Amino acid sequence: MDRGSSGAEGDDPKSYREGPADSRKRGVGAYRIELVNSYCPLRRAILLAAALLAMVMAQAWKSQLFAQAKLDAHYSVTLAGLPIGQGTWTIDIGENQFSTSASGAAAGLLRIFASGQGHSFARGAISGGQLVSSTYSSSISTDKKYDEVHMVITAGTVKEFSAEPPNTPNASRVPLTEAHRRGVSDPMTASLVRIPGNGDTVVPQGCQRTLSVFDGRMRYDLQLAFKRFDSVTSQAGYQGRVVVCAVRFAPIAGHVPDRYAIKYLMEQHDMEMWLAPIAGTRIIAPYRISIPTPVGTGVLEASQFISVPQPGRASAKSQ
Repeated sequence: MDRGSSGAEGDDPKSYREGPADSRKRGVGAYRIELVNSYCPLRRAILLAAALLAMVMAQAWKSQLFAQAKLDAHYSVTLAGLPIGQGTWTIDIGENQFSTSASGAAAGLLRIFASGQGHSFARGAISGGQLVSSTYSSSISTDKKYDEVHMVITAGTVKEFSAEPPNTPNASRVPLTEAHRRGVSDPMTASLVRIPGNGDTVVPQGCQRTLSVFDGRMRYDLQLAFKRFDSVTSQAGYQGRVVVCAVRFAPIAGHVPDRYAIKYLMEQHDMEMWLAPIAGTRIIAPYRISIPTPVGTGVLEASQFISVPQPGRASAKSQ
């Protein structure tokens, strides 16, 4: 079933032959048009970090039991302050199983030039205090392109995966091996952070880790470090403190090192992920993600972050 990596970073190399500085010489208007024309590679740059919505925290978690809870979150996406997308994310945590699903679509100014939508889903079991993913799927489509990934995972090892369409052949692509599919997490499960203990869940330890992620196309690390605390006020739901993590992107395999999007993300030092608590559990989840781009900062931020604890076997500090 293995078909290798697909065009997730699959941009046309011609898309970046001319840099942002060259575009600015032709004026702001021409630069905005070029941004729209190069939407697909830029979208991949944002997705890589969002997976960087992306991807977030996969480490061994020490606690024994989970409380039951559900998170219903709505997000908006802006680029340089302009609305370009919106999405939803639901997380269901039971006594023995969990599931999480997300969907999004182009919005605002971007919808004038191109339509697009995406869906992702992951599910698995809760064993020994860990979220153990078993399946993951992702589907992204625009006017002219589509991108689908399916994975079957056992104990942190990707046993089967498919990615369509396949990558165009490139001798510079770092090959994916079987070893790259071991000891990894899918992007959605990695985005849920378990804080051991009985105290506060919004703590620096939530950021002090490296995530090993395989998304069906690429193997990469997300290196997180505590940056600061901040506070948020949702239009609906959570109001309170969040922990802010600095994020560094480190590709391992499945990528073309000379691609502009890859090099750009590797050079960024200002990517951030804000993590907020899910009520009734010891899990914190992404509330806000910010990624610098050549035309301004891309931001995914929750407008609604409603979490509801449910009766379960274990009690946890409610946020």
